[in-house]
Amino acid sequence: MGRRFLVVTLAAALLLSGCASTGNPKDPLEGFNRAMFTLNDDLDKIVIKPAAQGYEAVLPTVMGHGVSNFFANIGDIFIAANDALQGKMPDAINDVGRVLVNTTLGVLGFRDVASELGVEKHDEDFGQTFGAWGVGEGAYIVLPFFGPRTVRDSFGLALDLSVDPVSNMYPISDRNTLIVTRVLSDRAQMFPAEKILDEAALDRYTFVRSAYLQRRRNQIFDGNAPRNRNDEE
Repeated sequence: MGRRFLVVTLAAALLLSGCASTGNPKDPLEGFNRAMFTLNDDLDKIVIKPAAQGYEAVLPTVMGHGVSNFFANIGDIFIAANDALQGKMPDAINDVGRVLVNTTLGVLGFRDVASELGVEKHDEDFGQTFGAWGVGEGAYIVLPFFGPRTVRDSFGLALDLSVDPVSNMYPISDRNTLIVTRVLSDRAQMFPAEKILDEAALDRYTFVRSAYLQRRRNQIFDGNAPRNRNDEE
């Protein structure tokens, strides 16, 4: 999905916020969000999950891990960039080192040699960078296909996509093949967590919303988030 689609969807949802209101100040678009959550859930059940199960069944475990490592290595490039933008220069140097080690010794990243050597992997994106710069998170929103976000993270996602080498690759046929492979690889890795979600959640929407907001807050503050009585329980 392109950046224009993402921006248009976000703009439409923000317009709806003017005429929608719920009792949860973090989720003023709950009606819209629940509809998108159901749409995404149906798309996953009908298309994405079966395809990911087929992907996992056909691809040997070792190869599956290799593909996942390959895309993670690409991600480390932008994690390092976001580290630098947030002023975390030791982490940026660490992640540049991960890319160099995995691209060379790890054969383009198919093997995560850096982790085997004890080099820590971080997780940063432009949404987190905006948060570190003091940009407010805004309302919670569920985007078609992309799923849970906040307004801040949605604009961060648009920037992530704008610099993602996979999303900008040509020819288009190669780009689409890599995007589909990445989606299936990422979805296959979610199977264990999905079982926990299905067993634990009476209301899957509320569970996912709470988990997402808490996780993002934890990421923004690097695990040291200040107490906030308005946080969801």
